[in-house]
Amino acid sequence: MSLYDRARQSEETVERRLPIEDELLGRLRSQVQQDLSIDRLAQLSRENPQYARNEVRSACRCVFDRMEWYYVDEATRECLVSRLLDSIFGFGILEDLIADESITEVIVNGPDNILFEKDGVIQKTQRRFASESDLRALMDRVIGPLGRRVDEASPMVNARLPQGHRVNIVIPPIALDGPYMTIRKFTEHVITLEEMQRSGTLEPSVRTFLTWAVRARKSIAVCGGTGSGKTTLLNALSCVIDPSERIVTIEDSAELRFFHHPDVARMEARPRNAEGSGEVTIRELVMNALRMRPDRIIVGECRGAEALDMLQAMNTGHEGSLTTLHANSPEDSIARLTTMVRYGADLPIDVIESNIASALHLGVQMQRGLDGKRRIAQIVTYSLDRHRGRCVVHALYDRPLGSPCGHWLDMPDWIGEVELRGIASAQEVEQWKRACCS
Repeated sequence: MSLYDRARQSEETVERRLPIEDELLGRLRSQVQQDLSIDRLAQLSRENPQYARNEVRSACRCVFDRMEWYYVDEATRECLVSRLLDSIFGFGILEDLIADESITEVIVNGPDNILFEKDGVIQKTQRRFASESDLRALMDRVIGPLGRRVDEASPMVNARLPQGHRVNIVIPPIALDGPYMTIRKFTEHVITLEEMQRSGTLEPSVRTFLTWAVRARKSIAVCGGTGSGKTTLLNALSCVIDPSERIVTIEDSAELRFFHHPDVARMEARPRNAEGSGEVTIRELVMNALRMRPDRIIVGECRGAEALDMLQAMNTGHEGSLTTLHANSPEDSIARLTTMVRYGADLPIDVIESNIASALHLGVQMQRGLDGKRRIAQIVTYSLDRHRGRCVVHALYDRPLGSPCGHWLDMPDWIGEVELRGIASAQEVEQWKRACCS
């Protein structure tokens, strides 16, 4: 038998075994519920989760002592108990995907279509939910403790889980092929610029330059598409901010991590509740942040009218602030910011672009290749073309798609400040310039 035939036979065996395990799991759940009421289990879960798990294990042992379970081997029993615990307390059949740190996103397109993203590549799994009701029960269990609900009156939910993961849920009638759930995972470990260099996201000269830019209090916009690594780079840049500076972060869903910085105030927007009240917007948080004596304001993602207040903050003594933007190129980021500012105020375009040019010092474009790898594709500066009254970008660094390395095209006017501020010595600056030229 060929290797291909053996692989196909193995896949068919797994597919035959899954329905049998699903049937056994259904029987086990039903019999455990006869001995352990759902109400008591819910109360135990709130008071002592570990004790509740032990109670379920004990109930399973009692069930397995019955004659009808005699033919089920020990390995299968352990598997059934693990799946039952996950279905009651965890993410059910998604539990191991959530626990796997190498997986960055879990995607559920209905009960029969489960995928995950690993190393930037989306892969399909063979697993599936027993029914749509099982998937809906998992959704309720995930967002219930957060004080959120999803139903026909409110068919979409975006929330942050206690682990820091971001979950988005869409149900029928909005979702046409069954309930959809997307879980964007964020590890507790903060990826640094050094680690991004080792993984090939950026080069040594780029790492040095960005470190100097942050310490020289240059305002930076990290641009890119969905999943291109904008938030990861933003967090890495935040890690090199001087510990003596006060940071205020503003996010739609709290994703940034600060484990060592001594002075960080984190704020998170709040959606309206089921009654339609209680909403706190990003813009309100940006305006409030100005009253919190920040040295730096970090806006996790600028996507609306808060762009106006963010630019004003950068132009009035809060240099060195950081944000991310959804934009396909540095040029597009100007159009995006202009559009967002006009959500908040009907200002002339030349006035808006003048504010952009004076507020932002650098734009860093992130890009995800076909292989799933994230890379810094471009670094630009923003400036005002006074003749036309428009904001323009000037490229400093470019790395074409698929290229193993990039090349420096120019250096910013402020590079001399690095030595004057004591960020680097004259020798280090000269070495960096020679490395860029080479």
